[in-house]
Amino acid sequence: MKAETLAALQDARKQRRALALATRLGDGAETLIYPDRALGVQADDETLLSAARRALEIGRSETVDLGGQRIFFNVYVPPPRLIIVGAVHIAQSLAPMASLLDFDVTVVDPRRAFATDSRFPGVKVMQEWADEAFEKMGLDRSTAVVTLTHDPKLDDPALEYALKSDVFYIGALGSRKTHAKRKERLAEAGITDEQFARVHGPVGLNIGAKSPAEIAISILGQIVEVRARRLEALTAPKVAAA
Repeated sequence: MKAETLAALQDARKQRRALALATRLGDGAETLIYPDRALGVQADDETLLSAARRALEIGRSETVDLGGQRIFFNVYVPPPRLIIVGAVHIAQSLAPMASLLDFDVTVVDPRRAFATDSRFPGVKVMQEWADEAFEKMGLDRSTAVVTLTHDPKLDDPALEYALKSDVFYIGALGSRKTHAKRKERLAEAGITDEQFARVHGPVGLNIGAKSPAEIAISILGQIVEVRARRLEALTAPKVAAA
């Protein structure tokens, strides 16, 4: 692997950017493919770029045959990330559970009495408003966002920002009545019905959860389910139109 290729891979990992390294097995020629651009020998090959971006969507490295050329796509995607808005009791259960499933967990809450390292050991904590934290972190398709505060001042800006991104999951704690009022407020902020439909609310699988730990299990189960179904849809064979 070339030094510049290795540097690009390290930078992509640091910036949480998806990247595919396409290597032509016949001669070792390399092309770096990002979701929005490409660099290298075959950067203008639309067939290769299309195949590489599908591999990025799926998140799976593979060898393909393109026009008689054997191409190996080495896919680098950011690890799954969970951003929890609200350093509440449910978050104290949800954060370590998600960490056990190898999610990169961040808890965001501007309330300094709640968002402390002692309440969330081993988890990144940001004492900031969610939209400001999201701007710094950047949201991507490997990210799930869950709001837990019940406070519109904290939850609504987070949901509005997340709904304008390509995160794979958005969940919001609250009753059906609370969710309906939330929809009205976000509509006033310019969020369409189609956009709002992405929000899982009331959040979590319907397993009769009552305690904070049980609710955390229901939320994490739903996140895993949504992620698995998304991957299943991406990898399903396309059916030709009749």
